[in-house]
Amino acid sequence: MPGLIGKKLGMTSVYSAEGKNIPCTIIEAGPCVVTQVKKVDTDGYEAVQLAYGDKREKNTPKAMQGHFKKAGVEPKRKLVEFHGFEGKNLGDLVGVDLFEEGEWVDVVGTSKGKGFQGVVKRHNFGGVGQSTHGQHNRLRAPGSIGACSTPARVFKGMRMAGRMGGERVKMQNLEVIKVYLDRNLIVVKGSIPGAKGSFVLIEK
Repeated sequence: MPGLIGKKLGMTSVYSAEGKNIPCTIIEAGPCVVTQVKKVDTDGYEAVQLAYGDKREKNTPKAMQGHFKKAGVEPKRKLVEFHGFEGKNLGDLVGVDLFEEGEWVDVVGTSKGKGFQGVVKRHNFGGVGQSTHGQHNRLRAPGSIGACSTPARVFKGMRMAGRMGGERVKMQNLEVIKVYLDRNLIVVKGSIPGAKGSFVLIEK
């Protein structure tokens, strides 16, 4: 499906026609440039590679410098393949005019990293919940994690403490509230994963 690479700028709110306050996210979507066109006879499938975000040439590997020179564009930070584009050539620009107000989109981003967290924050455990019977240090503990001599091990996938966040997350069916063509901005209803300034993918 066609889409764009963008950057999450932050959140705001707008009022609907009925006077309701709607939380929204502002995304700087594009303009993205076509850096590669893949075809069935040469690559086995059809896709268009889009690039977004400027990057210094000295920080770009030599192989990627040649890749961008072939497309006739300056080095970019983010490269993503999209399906569903037709008639695109190297160097073509794709902007927010791809989207219309009122349609529904999917947004993919990387969630905020929380580091190493316990079971209460990571899996919403309740802890012991009561401080009687000498339970002075068990309020946020996970409790028992395995059985006795059978099966004599801890099953894979047991909900325990560990790394939280920093994962690829897709938010589906977000309504496009507003599109600003002059500033390459798109306003979608609700929240999307990631911190401010992080890259996101907007798919139709």
